[in-house]
Amino acid sequence: MLDDTRNPTLSFKDRASSLVALKALQLGIKEIVAASTGNAGSSIAGICSRLGLKSRIFVPKNIPEAKRIQIQSYGAEIYLVDGDYDLAFDTCLEISTAKKWYNRNTAYNPLTIEGKKSAAYDIFISTKGNMPDLIFVPTGDGVILSGLYKGLWELKELGWINKIPKLVAVQAEGGNAVVRYFQKKKFEYQPAKSVADSICAGAPRALYMAYEAIIKSNGNAVEITDEEIMEAQKFVAQNYGILLEPSSSSTFAAYKKLLHLNTIGNETAMLLFTGNGLKDTSALRTWNKNIEPVSPNLLKKELTAK
Repeated sequence: MLDDTRNPTLSFKDRASSLVALKALQLGIKEIVAASTGNAGSSIAGICSRLGLKSRIFVPKNIPEAKRIQIQSYGAEIYLVDGDYDLAFDTCLEISTAKKWYNRNTAYNPLTIEGKKSAAYDIFISTKGNMPDLIFVPTGDGVILSGLYKGLWELKELGWINKIPKLVAVQAEGGNAVVRYFQKKKFEYQPAKSVADSICAGAPRALYMAYEAIIKSNGNAVEITDEEIMEAQKFVAQNYGILLEPSSSSTFAAYKKLLHLNTIGNETAMLLFTGNGLKDTSALRTWNKNIEPVSPNLLKKELTAK
């Protein structure tokens, strides 16, 4: 697995945000704007605070509370858009263009692809060149998938790897635009809704690049249900000690699904874990029951009874 849940702001998005922020410093830019379901926003907000830059973040109204609070805690100017992520993205883009703000939006800013391709190099280093046959990638806008493919392609061009691993795009059933395009070669907009908000995009901004990454790597696109995502979140937490947000546990759910369908065989697989579970505590509450306080005397009586 590639565990990016321990990055500075607890998500894979730090790879792209760091590069965007450093470019802003290089250009003498003091303010960065972004649209986000939560992780990209908290990432650029946190990194901006560390570098002395101002950040403005546009988020959808259904952003998980923990992600909203994380963004605000870094001192960002946050705008809660009355709509979904796609509307927040378009609103952010329109306003930032008019105001001439430096925009970090995923796929819109080409440096986001460059930042995310770094994962390919980390995989190469951590495996000492023994690359997996399959890489499962949580997919919303398709930028992680596209960036990862770019990095893998570069490794192959350098002669450091012999072949590019098959990339498996993983999406929630309620936000499956990439899967639908992979199957039908046609895009039709559908509003996205899923417990896995980080991969919930009705209009993926890197759709065609993501599709190309799947095809050129001889990969696949898989959708799973919210129930499968939550079951995977619980299993990974209780068996591997890694607390994931739903979008990250989707890769484990997809891996389990393909194993059950006997489509993996003897191939080795790597799962991308891209976001910490504490970023969406509301999801954790769905499978963790509330507990009531118990008096010490009663605890002693119950726990020491034979």
